[in-house]
Amino acid sequence: MVNGASIKFKSYQETLPKILDLLKLQRELKKYDKIVIKPFITEESSLSKEFLEPIIKFCIGNKNPIAEVFIAEGADGKDTAELFDSLGYKQLAEKYHLGLIDLNNAETEEIEDPEFLKFTYINYPKILKESFVISVAKTSDNEEYGMNGALSGMLGAFPSSKYSGIFSRKKSKIRKWPIKYSIHDIIRCKMPDFSIIDSSENKVILAGLPVEIEKQAARTLGKDWRGIPYLKLIDEMLIEKNIEIQKAEQNILI
Repeated sequence: MVNGASIKFKSYQETLPKILDLLKLQRELKKYDKIVIKPFITEESSLSKEFLEPIIKFCIGNKNPIAEVFIAEGADGKDTAELFDSLGYKQLAEKYHLGLIDLNNAETEEIEDPEFLKFTYINYPKILKESFVISVAKTSDNEEYGMNGALSGMLGAFPSSKYSGIFSRKKSKIRKWPIKYSIHDIIRCKMPDFSIIDSSENKVILAGLPVEIEKQAARTLGKDWRGIPYLKLIDEMLIEKNIEIQKAEQNILI
């Protein structure tokens, strides 16, 4: 599969299947028994059910016979189930016989990583760890994150049952430091396998490998991705990882 693509937006029904087929996503889907569509839900930038439906149909039409498809998110400061209902996601789940998962209350496992920048360990949802994760988002400006995207959207993987304050659903424990560090550390747990970004307001749909697509999404907003703190941090993480791999390969050759 190529890194990604940007395609001119005509309609969700026409454009989304076209770009997913172009990228041969069906080849990847058939390898997994669990597929999670992970939308990013915020007050200012939630994905419409019209955007999600063609993605759901593509996944169902191209999965292996025993695979299950889920919609999963953990809203920050809001009741996820109520948002699923008000946004029409519950209706889609019933129509296509999907599982709806509130990540705020999902079963988790503790993940430790010496490369975490702030956390000692993270309680990470098992369903995401075990699945092919398609992170989807509607791109827009965001004062806290720098932009709403498929990578910043993975903040929804922090369950509020573990990271909210005592008197609030807001995930205050991920905001003890600048939010870029929490985005970096949750991505260290697992990079989404694929991302799809709705930039239809800028006349394009983007899809492919998450980091490259996030950079392209920044450009549709007229931003230099290097000026988005979490994206710069994740890019540096990947550069360091590639250097380590190259060194290891050189040692094997020696």
